[in-house]
Amino acid sequence: MTHSQHDAIDRYCVRCGGELALKLVKTGDPERLVCGSCDFIQYLNPRVASGAIVRYEEKLVLLRREIEPAYGKWVFPGGFVDRGETLEAAAMREAQEEAGVDVEIDGLVGVYSYEGSPIVIIVYAATIVGGRPQALDESLEMRLFERESIPWADLAFPSTRDSIREYCQSFWLH
Repeated sequence: MTHSQHDAIDRYCVRCGGELALKLVKTGDPERLVCGSCDFIQYLNPRVASGAIVRYEEKLVLLRREIEPAYGKWVFPGGFVDRGETLEAAAMREAQEEAGVDVEIDGLVGVYSYEGSPIVIIVYAATIVGGRPQALDESLEMRLFERESIPWADLAFPSTRDSIREYCQSFWLH
């Protein structure tokens, strides 16, 4: 973690308000944020996101992002899991909020994490059980893509590309 990343993430202790600094706490571990006043170690755990890859009329439902990061790029419905929410419920909620569809989870596509990224994303295959796909929250537009027309070069994140590829191999068999 660079010093500028530290400044952007946390500067003050959640316990006493003292200033945090990077410090080697244990040999072999990475440097940790440690409070200069009370020695509290503030761990920076990953954030968990969940998403749903869904098809409608044998086409993939993708949304073009209206927000950063990856403004204007294509993604399936997904977002951060709320505390106390199951991963599946989060994927279902995001499909409703972002694409206006109620979905049923069909199975796990995969779990994705990348070096340097603070996000772990769990992606599910899902079937629409209600509603009609549309661009809603955080989306510029919704489009339906046939397997051959997936916009690989314009997908939002490595996890978008990797999970759609896995979905095509494991769930979209024809």
